[in-house]
Amino acid sequence: MPALTSDTSRIADYETATSFLGEWGRFQQRIFFFLCLSLIPNGLTALSAVFLLDTPAHRCLLPAHLNLSAAWRNSSIPLEEDASRGGASVPSRCSRYKLEHLLNYSDRDLLPGVDVNLSNVPTEGCLDGWQFDHSVYTSTVVTQWNLVCDESWKKPFTSSIYFGGILAGSFVSGQLSDRFGRKIVMFGTIGLQVVTTLIQVFSSNWIMFVILYFLLGVEQISNYLVAFVLGTEILGSWVRTLFSTAGVSLFFAVGYMLLPLLAFFMRDWRQLQVGFMLTGCVSLPLFWFIPESPRWLLSQGRIEEAEVIIQNAAKINKIEPPAVIFRLLKNGGKTEETKAHNIFDLLRSPNIRWLSVTMWLVWNTMTISYYALSLNTANLHGNPFFNCFLSAVVELPAYGVSWVMFRWCSRRFSLCSLLFAGGLFIFIIQLVPAHLVFLAITFEMMGKFFVSTVFAILYAYTAELYPTVLRTTAVGACSTASRIGSLFAPYFIYLRTYSVSLLYILVGSLTALTGLLSLLLPESFGMPLPDTISQMQSFPGCCQKRPYALTNTKEDENTAEEKSPARRSVVTQN
Repeated sequence: MPALTSDTSRIADYETATSFLGEWGRFQQRIFFFLCLSLIPNGLTALSAVFLLDTPAHRCLLPAHLNLSAAWRNSSIPLEEDASRGGASVPSRCSRYKLEHLLNYSDRDLLPGVDVNLSNVPTEGCLDGWQFDHSVYTSTVVTQWNLVCDESWKKPFTSSIYFGGILAGSFVSGQLSDRFGRKIVMFGTIGLQVVTTLIQVFSSNWIMFVILYFLLGVEQISNYLVAFVLGTEILGSWVRTLFSTAGVSLFFAVGYMLLPLLAFFMRDWRQLQVGFMLTGCVSLPLFWFIPESPRWLLSQGRIEEAEVIIQNAAKINKIEPPAVIFRLLKNGGKTEETKAHNIFDLLRSPNIRWLSVTMWLVWNTMTISYYALSLNTANLHGNPFFNCFLSAVVELPAYGVSWVMFRWCSRRFSLCSLLFAGGLFIFIIQLVPAHLVFLAITFEMMGKFFVSTVFAILYAYTAELYPTVLRTTAVGACSTASRIGSLFAPYFIYLRTYSVSLLYILVGSLTALTGLLSLLLPESFGMPLPDTISQMQSFPGCCQKRPYALTNTKEDENTAEEKSPARRSVVTQN
């Protein structure tokens, strides 16, 4: 393997070599806004299950030809306790009184509750299907294929399949973009997302819909992750902070806010999918305005292509570039970064291994909290469109706060305080009396506020901790690990069937405890963005903060590894 001395100095000098471009020229502004615009469709589709899979009020269908009196038609459904409504008696959604008995009583002119004790009448399932309330939706996936009662397990399973696609996409997209480039993977997945959504509109059965929903998950998260890393690598330090916290998240929230608006005017799930497809088409022309990442090109040894992009950037900013931009790079031989890296490098040494495991746990809990609270908006008291819009609006100030904290506050302090506060608000929801609905919703939105702030900070924080050669793979791996939790998020909502409190107790406790765990992570505030593995911070980082030197050698890397607490513990055990 080539010596690391020249490699580190050459690659780490990227920001110095491109400093003549400035921080906020026309080139940086164009990259910032175009990348953010490409993420609006992600906000629309990421939580589309709130409306696509919503379950309207329903009851067993009675055939129209039955010769039943009005009294018996109105009393054909037994009452049962509803745990989500504090044990109140409501008409059953999955059973009815046996029709032969009802016909017999009706023919004999007997009255329900007067001549007949309804508690003694035998019941049966909805043998003739269901009658759905169409006052809110014309059609959803649930009403299309009757995903209720004995088939109700298919609703959370459908959401889990989508999150399974996000898990697979998080794993695949990072490695693909590290190997083939950020730009081609980003726009390739946007195009595939449009095509898949169009095909899904014509789904003829639930199985076909679920398979395509899985593919949409793969494509949606691939586009998001690669666009995030592309902006992180192209933009300078100050703009990078703005982009990776407030920028990306705010435009995602704009898409999220458009979701209930689109669903309000398109009450049929197929029409809603057409709307998603059209918004995805808007992002495709951006291919001609967003370049490849020069950092990635340099890591692949494609120096000339990187220089062309920087020269074009200088032209857009009306700045005269130097004759040779990456002088140190051209003076050396083959770099270490031309060596292929993969996901196993995240576990190769004790330092990066323990960092990765801790980050995976934090991401996992954060995703469970975010999606459980977001998907739960359909179950809150009031209008589902307004509740979803309110959940989206809460994210706007959250992302603004994330930028402020990321700009001026410690990463570890921000993560710990936000997670713990969010967990506390979520946990105490179950202590609020049932009649104080407004207070319960307020606490839930406060929990969503803190969790959303963490969501924005965590993406940027992860990108800061890992080097260029592994950055997309690391962010993708963290997102992959978090999706294991998102697979179970729909089932946290399903716990409402047994007890409304279970959701808030479990999610609140997990979130608060993970906040304490985050104190072990290294501090990256004020640190240069690492380009090589040797430039990474040591784990645990609660008592350490060291900037890397631009002349680190292979021997320095080995020495740092031997001195890391994780390494010492392994040596001691051996």
